[in-house]
Amino acid sequence: MKERTLSKSYTFEGKGLHTGTISKMKVSPAPAGTGVVFVRTDLGVTIPALAENVSNTARCTLISKDGASISTIEHIMSALTGLGIDNAIVEIDNVEVPILDGSARFYVEAFAADGLIEQDAERKYFEIPETIEVRHEASGCWVKIEPADHLSYDVTVDFGSRVLGVQTAHWDETIDYASQVAVCRTFCFFHEVQYLASQGLVKGGDVDNAIVVVEHPVEDSVIEQMAKLFNQPKLSVTPEGYLSNLVLNFPDECGRHKLLDLIGDMRLAGGYLRAHISAYKPGHTINTNAAKAVQKLI
Repeated sequence: MKERTLSKSYTFEGKGLHTGTISKMKVSPAPAGTGVVFVRTDLGVTIPALAENVSNTARCTLISKDGASISTIEHIMSALTGLGIDNAIVEIDNVEVPILDGSARFYVEAFAADGLIEQDAERKYFEIPETIEVRHEASGCWVKIEPADHLSYDVTVDFGSRVLGVQTAHWDETIDYASQVAVCRTFCFFHEVQYLASQGLVKGGDVDNAIVVVEHPVEDSVIEQMAKLFNQPKLSVTPEGYLSNLVLNFPDECGRHKLLDLIGDMRLAGGYLRAHISAYKPGHTINTNAAKAVQKLI
């Protein structure tokens, strides 16, 4: 298979989920062999999208170099990977990638509409010579990368939640990433939102860019306070246990979003793998540690 890049440049603008800062981001074609490279245009610093540049994984994936950082890169990385885009330059004028609707939907809709450009170089797949397993014993989470003929993912999500239950999700290159994975939005628990809001965090969060899981009973007055915080006239809790801010795209949308994140984080290994990647309770820390382990091995 040949390497591919975008057919033109695309601009996205919006708030960062964690910082609330407004950023403008331009995603552009890049020459064969470039990979994915981020550029902080306000600082003039280039940061290759590689696991070795990951500096923080608290609630998102952040990369840093030469005093500059870019956070929440996982959704755009997932979109590029899911569509089979090898080379791209991502220019951004602030510290955090816009959250948009909390998924990769707007990226794939824009990129796919114009088609991709096939380049004059063969895609180099990373062969995995032996199984790699990264574990976090305290939480029980793990990521396993096994040799395979093609790239595939299997994810199991278990928060011990009565609302979510145990969710599983699968993706390989025969499945339409755009319709089955990219549209799946980020999620959080209502009690987390309450706490983060009290700490002045999730400054860019609103009820349009996240699924909110209401795990425990909540008084109407608390729901009203949250509605005011997000400038919404009225919110309620659905019979399924979610805040009524949106309708799920899939019953297992939260599990699929964890798959979306894993696809983006594993791309930080530096390219496309020939491997079966399975994960139990994945998160940005163990995902990026797995990508670092792959980098080290290859």
